[in-house]
Amino acid sequence: MVRLLPFLRWLPELRRPGVLRRDLVAGVTVAAVLVPQAMAYAELAGLPSVYGLYAAFLPPVIAAFWGSSRHLATGPVAMASLISAATVGSVAAAGTEAYVSCSILLALMVGVLRLALGALRLGVLVNLLSVPVIAGFTNAAALIIATSQLHHLLGVDSESGSFHLETVWRVLASAADLRWPTVGMAALAAAILILLRHRFEKVLAAVAATTALSWVAGFDGEVVGHVPGGLPAFQLPAIDPGLVLQLLPGAAVLTLIGLMEAMSIAKTIAARSKHHIDVDQELVGQGLANVAGSLFGSYAVSGSFSRSMVNFTNGAVTGFASAVTSAAVLLTLLVLTPLFHHLPRATLAVIIVAAVLGLVRIQPVRRAWRVSRADALIAAVTFVATLALAPALHWGILIGVALSLLQFLRRTMRPHVAYLARHPEGHLVDADAHGLALGQRIAILRFDGGLYFGDAGWFEDKVLEALSRLPQLRYLVFDAGGINEIDVTGVEALRRAVEELRGVGVEVHVTRVKHGVYQVLESTGLADEIGEARFHDWNQHALEELWDQMEPSYRDRCPLNVSTPEDAADRV
Repeated sequence: MVRLLPFLRWLPELRRPGVLRRDLVAGVTVAAVLVPQAMAYAELAGLPSVYGLYAAFLPPVIAAFWGSSRHLATGPVAMASLISAATVGSVAAAGTEAYVSCSILLALMVGVLRLALGALRLGVLVNLLSVPVIAGFTNAAALIIATSQLHHLLGVDSESGSFHLETVWRVLASAADLRWPTVGMAALAAAILILLRHRFEKVLAAVAATTALSWVAGFDGEVVGHVPGGLPAFQLPAIDPGLVLQLLPGAAVLTLIGLMEAMSIAKTIAARSKHHIDVDQELVGQGLANVAGSLFGSYAVSGSFSRSMVNFTNGAVTGFASAVTSAAVLLTLLVLTPLFHHLPRATLAVIIVAAVLGLVRIQPVRRAWRVSRADALIAAVTFVATLALAPALHWGILIGVALSLLQFLRRTMRPHVAYLARHPEGHLVDADAHGLALGQRIAILRFDGGLYFGDAGWFEDKVLEALSRLPQLRYLVFDAGGINEIDVTGVEALRRAVEELRGVGVEVHVTRVKHGVYQVLESTGLADEIGEARFHDWNQHALEELWDQMEPSYRDRCPLNVSTPEDAADRV
């Protein structure tokens, strides 16, 4: 029952003293932030603002009751709204009934995809989004979201272009026609958000102040206008197979990006609250939230970092706080929608811009540059591709993922190979890294990667390189400590290397081989071909045995400087 109804884990805790009160306070507080944000994000998604309230009605409680996080606040978010607008905008004109229907259908598709991934326990797919890809895409998306609000902030009208950058250029070209009352209203909202930046009620205060001023002063700029009251009607989204195929790339991007956002937020808070997070269960919760929401007019939703932190810092203990949030949104839909009639769209634009400023993160790109120039390049290419190809945002993600996979293949197909030599302090180290000379008769070659079909040829090349580098070589010690797995291609590559070395009078010894790898060598007969006596636990053991087989004149000329086996084993 707990697997099917995960909320049974925390439901009994509501009987504990103070828990219900804390959840009530947190839920109402989150609702105060959610209501104006939801209306703003609906505008970002290209929908009437009331659809933001629909998206804030059922999804929070469904995600909280069937997810694994007690504090994750689900609902409309900037990133999901942008991707939804970009996806639906390619198949339907904004402002039409078809556009609204496609947005709701997209939410259903996202829900089904997340449910399927959760049921199949495939939450690990989110790992396809590397840090450079996420950083590049998120920074570009934040810039796209912010610039998409320019016409609302300036009060100008301009035609949309084929690409987002073209649209921005047209808005800037029309800046001479800006409406100063609109700019002033936006400035007032921004000032309130800045002055109250450390208080959760800043968004509500900006909405209340600008709405009141708009009503009293007869503001002549764009306002939200009539917001329909009442609950959304139950309706199954119309499913057109052709339309589903067109929306599928955007649905896939929304699924992965939404999961990445939700899990990042949930894990951050779980580290403080000390509650376990199950990625697959969270997928189920987020999936059900989108499916249920789509039946009542909601567009695609995900976890919100800002509202989740508000939920946690205001004392929420269980997922019941999200039920309180949904109840507050329900009350808004039934009673309070007339109050938003005079709400300036410029205020909603400021709320959106303020929210996405937190998405801009330069530090991950700087760290990537320090770790790997290739990773930093992937972040840059993803950023440029996302920005240049917007509103087709899925291409930015696909390009970034493709580059990450190519980089991964390049690394695994060319693993580091080290020749080990004796350091003056006595232990064995990478000779090339420390500028040490190699012994001419005995060489230790360490392969730092799995021996599989992708790098088997590289391994053979490095073995042959040892022969050309050390023409007097008699013994090659193959340090297998870095090999965690080996496949049939790797076994054949190792067999050929052993045979080639024997053909030129070089004897092969193997050290530090892991149990699983040795079992494969044994089952394929390669262990017997190498010889049981030529397998050693440590490099030091192999060196001592081989040294005894060398002629006395060579031992006198090139002393081994053998340290104790225990010391060598710890420091190889």
